[in-house]
Order: sequence, then structure tokens, then C-alpha cells
Amino acid sequence: MLDRMATKITRINPHQLHTPPGYHHITIAEAGRTAFLAGQCPLDASGTLVGDGDLNAQIDQIAANAMTALTAVGATPDQVVRTVIYVVSDDRSALSATWDRLNQSPIAAAFTTASTLLGVAQLGFPGQLVEVDLTAAL
Repeated sequence: MLDRMATKITRINPHQLHTPPGYHHITIAEAGRTAFLAGQCPLDASGTLVGDGDLNAQIDQIAANAMTALTAVGATPDQVVRTVIYVVSDDRSALSATWDRLNQSPIAAAFTTASTLLGVAQLGFPGQLVEVDLTAAL
């Protein structure tokens, strides 16, 4: 059983920087432990790709997988202090749609923190369109 202790997390947007759309420029975590989750991929428990060619289905699977991983370490999405989102696309609308869907998912609170959204050429699994990397303060 993991103990869940209160972690102080402060999110800051310096007034000298642009106002970001939902995330924060800086996240400070005063935590005793940090969990670095492997990139969450759109694979089911058997390792099969979910939603071949369907970005939304892949995002939904990633959100479910991320909740499972966070729960395994006794964390919740609001304890995430850093996110990196990789999308196989150079189309800004696909990146924006990914951001929007993640912000409507069960792990939406994770994306209020320091976040990066990247368009990339490819990811590790054939047919994979998206991957999310999370770091949580425990």
C-alpha cells in the first residue's frame, strides 16, 4: 500500500510571458518522491494497438492507461507536474484537437501543469499516432 502525503505543487505564469492556453509555464513541486511514467501508448492490456488510424480512440486509450499508471503509484492527475504530448502530424489542427481531447479526458487535470505539445514524424509502434509522457510529484 502506498502512502499518499500532501504534496505542495505551485503553478506559475510570470506576467512577462504570454498567457498559455490552459497550462502553466512553471510548475514547482515540493515532493519527497517523484514518479516518472514511461510514455503512455495506445495499447490495450494485451499489447495490441487500439484505434489504428483513429486519433481520438488512441487518446482515449492513453488516458485510460495513464489513469491506471497513476493509480498504481497512488497519484491522481492533479499531481502531475510535467507532461509531454507527441502527435504524429505536422498539421496544427491535429495537435490542437489532441490537446482539446486530452483536456476533456479523465486525466485533464494533468495538462494544467508545465506541458509541451510536439508534432513528430513517427512513434514506436506501427500505426501509433500519439503518446503522452507524465511526471508526477508524490
